Amino acid sequence: MIKLTEKSLASLAGTISVPQYDRAALRPGILHVGVGNFHRAHQAIYFEDLHNQQSDPAWGICGAGVRAPDARMRAELSEQDWLYSVVEVDGEALTASVVGCMTNFLDVEPSANASVLAQMTDPETRIVSLTVTEGGYFVDSASGQFDLTHPLVAADIAAPGSAHTVFGGIVSALAIRKAAGTAPFTVMSCDNLPGNGDATRAAVLGIAQAIDADLAAWISDHVSFPNAMVDRITPATGDRERALLADNFGISDNFPVFCEPFRQWVLEDNFVNGRPALETVGVTFTKDIHDFEKMKIRILNGGHAILAYPAALMGVEFAHEAIKTPVIRAYLRKVLTDDVLHLVPDVTGYTPAEYLDLICHRIENIGVADQIARLCFDGSNRQPKFTIPSVRDNLAQGRQPVGLALSAALWCRYCAGSTDKGAEIAANDPNWEVLHPVAVAAQTNPDVWLEQEAIYGDVGTHAGFRDLFAACLTSLQNNGAEDTLRRYLNVGTFLHDGPVRHGQNG
Repeated sequence: MIKLTEKSLASLAGTISVPQYDRAALRPGILHVGVGNFHRAHQAIYFEDLHNQQSDPAWGICGAGVRAPDARMRAELSEQDWLYSVVEVDGEALTASVVGCMTNFLDVEPSANASVLAQMTDPETRIVSLTVTEGGYFVDSASGQFDLTHPLVAADIAAPGSAHTVFGGIVSALAIRKAAGTAPFTVMSCDNLPGNGDATRAAVLGIAQAIDADLAAWISDHVSFPNAMVDRITPATGDRERALLADNFGISDNFPVFCEPFRQWVLEDNFVNGRPALETVGVTFTKDIHDFEKMKIRILNGGHAILAYPAALMGVEFAHEAIKTPVIRAYLRKVLTDDVLHLVPDVTGYTPAEYLDLICHRIENIGVADQIARLCFDGSNRQPKFTIPSVRDNLAQGRQPVGLALSAALWCRYCAGSTDKGAEIAANDPNWEVLHPVAVAAQTNPDVWLEQEAIYGDVGTHAGFRDLFAACLTSLQNNGAEDTLRRYLNVGTFLHDGPVRHGQNG
């Protein structure tokens, strides 16, 4: 067994792909906030490919954490000189490589905010990139606007430089760069949310405007926020993944990352202080970014949510097991075909139907072992971005999105906290303490679930959708998830099954 470190790279070279460039020459032109598995298997891989082509060494990556668990990753990666393994899994076939493009990982402790600010203000930093999760952008679901009233945002405004949020930190850094006459940096979101660059711009400008109107105007004129679509299925790292790496490659790695072979990055070419030649390693630069992101978010991310909640209620553990369960696979395909595909435009390379076939094939990948619990996580932030927009669009067209109403009811039933066989479902959402009691109450009064305005907005007040949701939830209560899916597949509606509304609201 070989421990992964800089000194051991030469010993590993015959077993696994290792960096083919001088790591000591790298300079951190990028500060990346949120060094999770997705970043390490996606954005970092493109930069690794660049450096292996002997590209400009000024585009090394300096990592920064945003959550307490990031401190553990930092500690374990520090023992490996910031190296880690990426294992692509295609069925039972494994291909591994070592990634070396991260030059440092700043201390995660709150007291170390100064080090993040110092890196952001360093003239060498020309891009600040982000993977801070969908919920980290403080977007109000009802209005679609940046929420200036959120306590963390309000704290940044009240005490500039305090950096309770990454956006507050960016505003502070840009203020320092402006005062010093230093060129600004590009802010590049790599998160799964519609218009991620636009959402980032709204957050930064919202805080800046509340602090200093002149600074906000300078940021508006001189800082860019490219939109991006990012895609790669990347499960959590656990003992299974470490053991597979050790058994197949003889490598001891504290924090390897496993992923599917497929990856995609589509990006607007909008950078204010230079950019790396990412087009040479497979990044697609386009002006049609919103078509790409709509296809991916509505079909893949939305599809994951559609798949995950019935699977969880039926006791299925992994995504590949779920999609190989005939009733779940048929349900997923029917919902997306009936309620989503007609809302999505063609993009270069795929029609919506072809993209649906692709994601079903990708989810089938047994080697990835993507956990259903991971796909169920954080529905309160993901549903408003991945599935509810499709509900809203269908209602605006006068269509009844039966499958999406059933998906919403399945999420509600999941948040009630038990599977169809009575097994406990552990808290699995940052807002679980709010969601769980509402979900329990909805079992006798379905309307209360849709009255969560921060999640459903105007969709929750639509009488036809409320009736449809209530009918779906009633069927889940009376018949369980599997039989309800069969009813949907065979009959296609639940509105003629008798009384369904238990509450007096609406």
